[in-house]
Amino acid sequence: MSRNYELMRELESDRAFFSSRFREPAFSVPGGQQNDPADHQAPSELTLLLVQRLFLETAAAPRMVTFAAVDHGNGCSQIAVLVAKTLTGMAAGGVCLVEANFHSPALPGILGTTNYRGLSDALREPGNITSFAKPVWKRGLWLLSSGPMAADSANLLTSERMTARSADLRQAFDFVIVDAPPLARYPDATALGRVSDGVVLVIEAGLSRRRAARVIVKNLRASGIAILAVVLNKQS
Repeated sequence: MSRNYELMRELESDRAFFSSRFREPAFSVPGGQQNDPADHQAPSELTLLLVQRLFLETAAAPRMVTFAAVDHGNGCSQIAVLVAKTLTGMAAGGVCLVEANFHSPALPGILGTTNYRGLSDALREPGNITSFAKPVWKRGLWLLSSGPMAADSANLLTSERMTARSADLRQAFDFVIVDAPPLARYPDATALGRVSDGVVLVIEAGLSRRRAARVIVKNLRASGIAILAVVLNKQS
C-alpha cells in the first residue's frame, strides 16, 4: 500500500473528497506560446467531478476556495486555472481567479496576460474590486493577478484589508478561486484559508513528503480551516 494512498484514506475518513489520478495536459509549450486545454478540449471526467461536487451539488456549497499545494511544483496553479475555467463553463455567474502567490506568481503566464495592477494594488488602494481585475476568457472568467511586488506584499494577506477585499470578491463574483503559495514553505495559504470557505490541498504523487503533508493537514485542522478536497496530482 503506497504512502500517498494511506494519506488519502486518512483524509477520506474525515469526509474530505479527493480526486486521484488527476492528470491534465501541460498549459505551456516551448517558445513561450500558451496551450490552453480548456479552450481546445473538454475537461476530464475527474475535473468535472471535482467541480460538480465542490461547487454545484448543494445550495450551501463553498463560493470562495483556496487552492494550495504542499510544495513547489505540485501543479497547483494549473489545476486552479483548469477548475476555474471548467466552473465558468458550468455555472451561470462570474468566476474570479485570484493570484495570491506573491512569492512565485504564475497565473498571468499561464493565461497569456499581464500582471499590471492586481491584488497588491487592491490591498493598498481604494476602488471597486473589479477595477483591479481583468476578463481573461469569453465566458465570464476574470483574473485578479498578484500585481506589482514589494517587500511587504505578503504581509498584506494577513491584514484586515484582505478580509475586506475577500468580502468584495464574494459580492462581485459568484465564485472565487484563490491560488495560494505552497503550505510547506509559507504561512500565507493558512491566512487565505481563513478568509475563504476552505482549502483544496494539492499533492503531487511521489514527490510530496508524507510527513510534511500530515503536518499541514494537522495545522489546517487546528486553525479551523476546512479541507474541502485533496487532489493527488500526476499519479501513474
